[in-house]
Amino acid sequence: MALSEFDIIRRYFARGGPARTDVALGIGDDAALVRVPPGAELAVAVDTQVDGVHFPRDTDPEAVGYKALAVNLSDLAAMGAEPAWATLALTLPAADEAWLAGFARGFSGLADQYGVELVGGDTTRGPLAVTVSVYGLVPAGTALRRAGARPGDAVYVTGTPGDAAAGLRLLQSSLRSDAGLRARLVERLERPRPRVAEGLALRGVASAAIDISDGLTADLGHILEASGVGATLWVDRVPLSHAFRELLAANPDARSALGALALTGGDDYELCFTAPADRADAVSRALQPRDSGFTAVGVIDSEPGLRCVHDDGRPWQPPAHGYRHFG
Repeated sequence: MALSEFDIIRRYFARGGPARTDVALGIGDDAALVRVPPGAELAVAVDTQVDGVHFPRDTDPEAVGYKALAVNLSDLAAMGAEPAWATLALTLPAADEAWLAGFARGFSGLADQYGVELVGGDTTRGPLAVTVSVYGLVPAGTALRRAGARPGDAVYVTGTPGDAAAGLRLLQSSLRSDAGLRARLVERLERPRPRVAEGLALRGVASAAIDISDGLTADLGHILEASGVGATLWVDRVPLSHAFRELLAANPDARSALGALALTGGDDYELCFTAPADRADAVSRALQPRDSGFTAVGVIDSEPGLRCVHDDGRPWQPPAHGYRHFG
């Protein structure tokens, strides 16, 4: 007998009672009821993942479930918000039990890791698409925002941008790589690690922040626009992972195009943030206990626009804009 939408909810997503004490009423009613603590602001983010657009059609469903939540948690991280609750709208071409079981494992495993409770959502039939909304808490007046960068601020990134885009390129092309290298980079594409702890640690330290979903140059551009400033980006100082360097070495004929992925590739979900130059020690104290790593890659200027330069002063022109759905 085919599963109904109510069967899907009960079997794969209902937990039998609230796991968080701030959930007054969770899955099973017309709406959830949650308690926002006094003095806190509610950060809300939503993201849709579409089959064939955001993930290849043969992607492991557990990875789809994981990433559907991870990209939203990354938005909360960029705001310095602590994740609390989530809702899930799932559109399915069919009630495939094996696919649903894998998806639920990926989603709930990450939710448990970050203390997120699924409090509601919807299931419907149609082309495969996953929409997740997340809700986080931040003390009033302390949220990180895109507006706030000032001339003289340093520009930082966490982690190693470009890995996810390199993983996607490996799935879509005949680039040379061994199985281990391919697995490491595809893992970065399918299972990005939201930098929640880093976002929380940067409250009161960073002047502006954004997560890197569409590429470093594109997302830094959003900070510049919101803040009314410009920036100089030092392209030779953008950190590259060992796996990314291995891919460059294995494909010297594609080195230029691949190297650009560290600046223009998306899906990394690292943080790009700014902080006053005299707060470098505070940035170190906030982030050194984390395992993501962080690197200063530029400086905020008063002149509008983004200027990308090599260490020897030569300008570098991005070969493409960041990802645009309707570009």
